[in-house]
Amino acid sequence: MDRSTRGELWRIARRLAPYLWPRGEGALRRRVVAAVAALVVAKLVNVSVPFWLKAVVDRLEGDLLTAVPIGLILAYGAARLGATLFQELRDALFARVGERAGCRLALAVYRHLFAQPLAFHLEKRTGELARAVERGVHGVAFLLKTVLFSLVPTVFEFALVILLLLINYPPSLALILFLTIIAYALFTVVTTEWRTRFRREMNRRDNEFSALAVDGLVNYETVKVFANEEHELARLGRALARYEDAAVKSEVSLALLNAGQAAIIALGLVLAMGVAAAGVVEGTLQVGDVVLVNAFLLQLYVPLNFLGVIYRQLRQSLTDLEAIDRLLERVPEIRDRPQARPLRLKGGAIRFEGVGFAYHPGRPVLRAVDFAIAEGERVAVVGPSGAGKSTLVRLLFRLFEVQEGRILIDGQDIRDVTLASLRRAIGLVPQDTVLFHDTIAANIAYGRPDASPQDIVRAATVAQLHGFIERLPDGYDTVVGERGLKLSGGEKQRVAIARVVLKDPPILVLDEATSSLDSRTERQLQEALFEVARGRTTLMIAHRLSTVVDADQILVLADGRIAERGRHRELLARGGLYAEMWQRQQRQRSKLETGP
Repeated sequence: MDRSTRGELWRIARRLAPYLWPRGEGALRRRVVAAVAALVVAKLVNVSVPFWLKAVVDRLEGDLLTAVPIGLILAYGAARLGATLFQELRDALFARVGERAGCRLALAVYRHLFAQPLAFHLEKRTGELARAVERGVHGVAFLLKTVLFSLVPTVFEFALVILLLLINYPPSLALILFLTIIAYALFTVVTTEWRTRFRREMNRRDNEFSALAVDGLVNYETVKVFANEEHELARLGRALARYEDAAVKSEVSLALLNAGQAAIIALGLVLAMGVAAAGVVEGTLQVGDVVLVNAFLLQLYVPLNFLGVIYRQLRQSLTDLEAIDRLLERVPEIRDRPQARPLRLKGGAIRFEGVGFAYHPGRPVLRAVDFAIAEGERVAVVGPSGAGKSTLVRLLFRLFEVQEGRILIDGQDIRDVTLASLRRAIGLVPQDTVLFHDTIAANIAYGRPDASPQDIVRAATVAQLHGFIERLPDGYDTVVGERGLKLSGGEKQRVAIARVVLKDPPILVLDEATSSLDSRTERQLQEALFEVARGRTTLMIAHRLSTVVDADQILVLADGRIAERGRHRELLARGGLYAEMWQRQQRQRSKLETGP
């Protein structure tokens, strides 16, 4: 095992130790101790089995045999049964420890994923990430259970057998067994290190296929409307072909490894049996000793063969855990500062002071943006696509960090308050509402998971959704499908409004909440949004200017700067960019209403 592998193993061991020996969980710790005790007893009993077999054979082989040695035969059977029973007891005792460790690690990984900034998730493919996490968690379960209760006990059993052979038999037998073990271990390590690259390549190709498959299924409607099923299948076919090549190389190298291991074991068995048989001929050993040596070697063959499997799986698990280890080592760029305190709300006044931001160096999206929203005031931000409107929302939620200037809520820099308190204070109705594959009630309750059924109904009523839900066969228990595909755009937007009503935040953000809807549905939702926004500090990101004519202030964003600001009538009278956008939209609306 090279230095890098040892370093990996040591780092993983340190990471897994708290899950194996959990702090404050005495019952689980007692299970670990009891499992280890059962393991030691199982190995001691297992080592005694060949000696009982030798006694039976010696008794049968002697000239003074007067009766079948029933007692010795029963003792031999009891030893074999006892070894198995204690091994099963070990597994039963450790089962909860291993499963609990796997569950806790999975939660820790997903908690870490949720803590990562939006930029991290925008760069990652969900299917590939989920697949890597799944394999990593399974690898952890293997390391905790199999290595602890197979690798270490097997080494202990080998040492014990060699010691017994040295005490009771010619040193040559112990030497043959020792050299067989060393040769087997060296061959296994060297060959496994060689074939690890094939496993890593197979994982990479598996991740690629998983990512493509998830992308295709998530974008099912797009695939159908473009009639691109064959195109998607061709992409999946190419990915599977690459995976097939990598998997074949991995399997062929595994076959070579198994063949080499079997050859080493066979050679060791032949040499040991030859030495024992020679001892019988010379009169220094009995026939029972030949049987004992053979039984030892065959008995050790199973754990010795499993030792090879363990090392292969250990190496593969370390490979699988690389992604998780890198992930857990990653420190989120956006996190609570050491002295962060909960946001102290007085009314929800917002102020952007000289805010600048760029997704990529040298390509600023916002430049010295400066504006304020008083408590209970409604401010709209409009402008052409790419002007940076939605970036304002991302910065307000701290999905990205301000690079220049600062954002204040009730006079507090949002970087100095806890993320949880900041995001609890803001309600968002996005342009594209993504729902969970759950009931309508559960999706509404996402705004406040502990809400009562009565609160959910009230929120749906305010969002003008209650009547629609009542007409459904399953009512509030209707499952909306993955990403809410069973609901129309307007219905999904009403669910988003109901969520915000249930959350009841002092600050409301409407991020082009109705821009993708038809005019009739938009007017209906505007009434619901107006009711929800009453008395709340509201930031409205809008594409359709008709939705912001009643705003207390309108900001026109262009090239990352505020080009104009004022009320609707003031901006029209000014005859600038806002007036031009208004006139263009009015002409487009007239064409739609009158037809070609």
